[in-house]
Amino acid sequence: MTPTETRTAVLLMAYGTPRTREEIEPYYTDIRRGRPPTPELLAELTARYDALGGTSPLAARTDAQRDALQAALDAAAPGRYHVTLGLKHAEPKIETAVDVLAAQGFRRIIGLVLAPHYSAYSIGQYLDRTRAAAEPHGIEVRGVDSWATEPAFVEFIANDLKAKLAAMPANTRVVFTAHSLPQRIVAAGNPYPEQLRATAEAVATAAGLGQWSQWAIAWQSAGRTPEPWLGPDILQVIDEMAASENHAGAARGVVGSAVGFVADHLEVLYDLDIEAAARAAQHDI
Repeated sequence: MTPTETRTAVLLMAYGTPRTREEIEPYYTDIRRGRPPTPELLAELTARYDALGGTSPLAARTDAQRDALQAALDAAAPGRYHVTLGLKHAEPKIETAVDVLAAQGFRRIIGLVLAPHYSAYSIGQYLDRTRAAAEPHGIEVRGVDSWATEPAFVEFIANDLKAKLAAMPANTRVVFTAHSLPQRIVAAGNPYPEQLRATAEAVATAAGLGQWSQWAIAWQSAGRTPEPWLGPDILQVIDEMAASENHAGAARGVVGSAVGFVADHLEVLYDLDIEAAARAAQHDI
């Protein structure tokens, strides 16, 4: 057997992001399943990237996560694993990455998505695309469906949260967020909302947030489609916290913990750091 036939490829998958301003339109077109955005939609998305300095840091962060995972696997099992990227809406696409691995002689792939919570709409799609691309090559594919309560993940978020809370005023609330999805995923039996709650409860416990009055769950970045999406939205939750009449009183500070994401990108840096922060400022939070 060749060296690559005895090694396992780890296909690290993520949503993808434009690396340059020129890539914004083809990226948006891919998200829209080949339908180019209207000039108005393109201008709106471009303006959001401009607010972040022109592009998102996600591409560099994803590259760094790949490199860190490769280093960790090399330390734990030298020579056994090869980590490569496959992206949903940017290059290298998932299918391209699988073809390259096949050409290199790999016979096994572990699919790992940079998202902790499973739904057929998200992680399921990544793994389905991997299996479909691997089948013609006769490559075995195994996937990691979820790591919502992985102890190291929970500990990392909890430690970060405690550090943030130490610098906040008294009566600060925590809002755990994840990307909203269409409500039909719940009817289809997807565990996505339950897994988000499991993450939130585990992190809250580890961070010493024992009471519901101290934290909440919200959804963010819902799509612009006629069908209903999971809620409540983060902006609604901020409004409710500002007007709260429970025994803890109205919130004087809010910390957003985007546990549905593993790197800063447009939905974090714009939807939370700009939009949600502006809503909180309206309430003097």
